[in-house]
Amino acid sequence: MADITFKGNPVHTSGELPEKGTAAPDFTLVKSDLSEARLSDFKGKYIVLNIFPSLDTGVCAASVRRFNKEAASLENTVVLGISADLPFAAGRFCSAEGIENVVTLSCFRNKSFGEDYGLLMTDGPLKGLLARAVVIVNPEGKVVHTELVPEIAQEPDYHSAINSIV
Repeated sequence: MADITFKGNPVHTSGELPEKGTAAPDFTLVKSDLSEARLSDFKGKYIVLNIFPSLDTGVCAASVRRFNKEAASLENTVVLGISADLPFAAGRFCSAEGIENVVTLSCFRNKSFGEDYGLLMTDGPLKGLLARAVVIVNPEGKVVHTELVPEIAQEPDYHSAINSIV
């Protein structure tokens, strides 16, 4: 269990992020067109897992916009924006914002993603949603970077995440 905060108040997660050097846990999540995607579908590329509570917040939306911009310049890289948002909402957000370099995925059908990645918030006002984190997976499926953002209302360290992609 990790300790983070939401607007300064303590929040706990269901576990810990996967350790660097380990195989990233596979998952099945739902794309904006209601089809399913697995982590293994993207094997052979660098995978940016941008994980957040909801696109309906300014910080979460900002992270998707930023990774969308950053991803445009990275070769052999895919950005997955993962939340509990319904696929329809994620699709509308991306259409309205011109997001073309992020694949949005929802864990609404499969709660095990939050548990497998240790990111399911177990208390606080956002209980049941995912904590804000970034995980970078290399083309071989190994975790090369992790960041659990200590304050949910803050953006991740984009620089460190992008620099882990070599």
